[in-house]
Amino acid sequence: MLRFLFLLFITVPLLELWLLIEVGKDIGGLSTIALCLLTAAFGGFLIRWQGMNTLIDAQQRIMRGEAPIEHGLHGLMIAFSGILLFTPGFITDSAGFLLLFPPFRRLLIKHFLPARQINAPHSGYQANAGVIDAEIVSRDEHTP
Repeated sequence: MLRFLFLLFITVPLLELWLLIEVGKDIGGLSTIALCLLTAAFGGFLIRWQGMNTLIDAQQRIMRGEAPIEHGLHGLMIAFSGILLFTPGFITDSAGFLLLFPPFRRLLIKHFLPARQINAPHSGYQANAGVIDAEIVSRDEHTP
């Protein structure tokens, strides 16, 4: 795994640089820079929008007594897509936009986590399960 990450750390920037040079040859340097900035701005908008939707849906599930495990994973992938989108380059932008596509995120989650882990109820989120209603009464010795 460490070798794979090292190889990825070396090859992705080289591929990004090559692709930026090739695109710059075709459409010009300023247009290439503008395109990179445009994808970052549009990606930032999508990240904010999807992040808020994921957070609101997770809160609604908590209120219904469900564990929002899948929403946490979606949130992590949205955050990672933000890192990819704000990294200059078209390859990382493509991967970042792909992670912003909810069906693709669901596919990744289903592929890497068994369904029983995602949909398993969490005892801490079960509504009214094992709730004991109590009242604490304090007696002060100095009051009549």
